[in-house]
Amino acid sequence: MISICIPIYNIDVTMLIGSLSKQIRTDNLPCEIILIDDSSTEKFKQLNKAICTKETYIELPKNIGRSKIRNLFLNYAKLENLLFLDCDSTIIATNYLKKYIQFINEKPNYNIVFGGSVYDKKAPKRIKMLRWKYGIKKESQTLEIRKQTPNKSFMTNNFLINKKIFKKIKFDERIREYGHEDTLFGYMLHQNNYSITHIDNTVLNNNIEDNAEYLQKTEKSINNLISILKYVNNDKELIKSVTLLNFYEKMKSRKFINIIYLLFLISKPILKHLFTKGYVNIYLFDFYKLGILIKQKK
Repeated sequence: MISICIPIYNIDVTMLIGSLSKQIRTDNLPCEIILIDDSSTEKFKQLNKAICTKETYIELPKNIGRSKIRNLFLNYAKLENLLFLDCDSTIIATNYLKKYIQFINEKPNYNIVFGGSVYDKKAPKRIKMLRWKYGIKKESQTLEIRKQTPNKSFMTNNFLINKKIFKKIKFDERIREYGHEDTLFGYMLHQNNYSITHIDNTVLNNNIEDNAEYLQKTEKSINNLISILKYVNNDKELIKSVTLLNFYEKMKSRKFINIIYLLFLISKPILKHLFTKGYVNIYLFDFYKLGILIKQKK
């Protein structure tokens, strides 16, 4: 019934595979687990290969990126439903897989289902505060909130999709680096009239980057966002669905962009220092991202 698809990159998946395998064995579930390693370091390849003895495990000789590796699962998945999980996820509920199976049985004509994503409520050390605080404020959304904007609330770290649909709407392989591949994928689904259903079946985001690393990834993701705009010819619907782009367009129409950019240039060194040290205000971080967007678009 479900092919569980897990792309791996420099993460120990021992706990994740253990949790999934236990649920499959305990409840005799019709599931298979497929793992594709995107050219991790030898340390992680050896570690994961040892635990993945009963699963389909593939190692790629070179890194192919976040989009292409997800599309590659179509070559190995034998079952009709694909469940995509990020390799740094932690399974919270003991009936996690049964919930998805129950959903399929109740709604066999579904398109895509997003189970949700949460972060540990306990604050990490300050060196990881930026990613944690952003995740808590922006990504750990309740089911009720996610249902209000189904496509906007979609992420690719915990979603179920009908295999026939995924063959038609794949990830855009032009996106190799971190960030916004889920934005474009959700947009493409919407453009092709495929609805996204939200249910309460969350996973825990367990691997949080250091502040400095997350700042670098944020800049890469904004670069991706600018590329995506070109791919869709600055489609207004996409712009409205992305908070950062929508706000940028509003400021541009009111001719505030140059003022904001000047303020950003003045404050960037201070903000970057504060964020790197773990002193985080989400509104200031949003302003920082807006400044990066303006800079990269100039």
